[in-house]
Amino acid sequence: MLNRRVDVSSSTDLTEEEATRYDRQMRLWGIEAQQRMRNATILVVRLRGVATEAIKNVVLAGIGKLIIVDGENVCEEDLGAGFFFRDGDVGLKRLNAAKSRIESLNPLVTVETITDSSISEEESLESIIKTVDLVCVTDWNRDGLIRMNEICRKHQKPFYAGGTYGLVGYIFCDLLSHEYLAPDRSAPADQPKTVKTTVTYTPLASAIRHRWSRLTKRQTKEINPALFFAILALWQFQSLHSNLPNDAKQANEIETISNSLISEADVNKQVLAKEPRNLIDSLSTTANHEFSPVCAIVGGMLAQDMLKSLGGREPPIANFFVFDGNTGGGTVCRMNMP
Repeated sequence: MLNRRVDVSSSTDLTEEEATRYDRQMRLWGIEAQQRMRNATILVVRLRGVATEAIKNVVLAGIGKLIIVDGENVCEEDLGAGFFFRDGDVGLKRLNAAKSRIESLNPLVTVETITDSSISEEESLESIIKTVDLVCVTDWNRDGLIRMNEICRKHQKPFYAGGTYGLVGYIFCDLLSHEYLAPDRSAPADQPKTVKTTVTYTPLASAIRHRWSRLTKRQTKEINPALFFAILALWQFQSLHSNLPNDAKQANEIETISNSLISEADVNKQVLAKEPRNLIDSLSTTANHEFSPVCAIVGGMLAQDMLKSLGGREPPIANFFVFDGNTGGGTVCRMNMP
């Protein structure tokens, strides 16, 4: 293995092997962005379908170190969207089964796995969060996400959350005060074409209290708020019952929760007076299940956005993205951001 340092530029310190392996992507986002990724440590909590796709992409992109926390065993349901697992892995710890396959994607990335189930508690993770550059929590409940976000803010760590509920998926990010290079179309021909831009993010606890009254009818319709409130309703249901719905009989309760949230948020009634019943019926029976194509899309976008935030070259999601597998479309809403 080549480990001699090559003088790629004055601001980088990549090995020859790294310069060769990452040559194509460095042409896309630049050497400095690649260096920031290469020096970054990412913490991922829970290895399910969305995390599987996200991990694949950030490891191939060349981050420095990946720490994964998951204390659960592989079950048969994991085999659908979890392409790191094989039939013979059922009953084994997820991370014990997946680690060597993750490492084989890119031997230049250090992979650390933690299978102690007690570590997965939010408070126990704090000692790890202090040491990393970015935190990503997948397929977690709302209350746990809020607590994790608070810990990340305490230590000034960017926070991502993502997951799927059947054919619906989401990504949320709180990047604190984030700087990136934005196109400057007003710049003269002989001047730099980018300008440094700063965006202030808001924590999840504040984002979910977003009021929609400031949006016009057209703006509200373009965002498609039904998906956002469907996810918020599932989170509320999970908080009340400690699990997700898995029975058509629970649709009425989810509908009641969602419609209450819509009313409280001052959504334009001409666009969304109540949650569509077909969406509620679908989620009541599929929210507890993973669909590989949906996990692939949401996990791929999650990885792409984490790399954007590390590279600082493009604007990341601001700040809540939802995906509808029924239509193949997604939308982003700035929820309670300045």
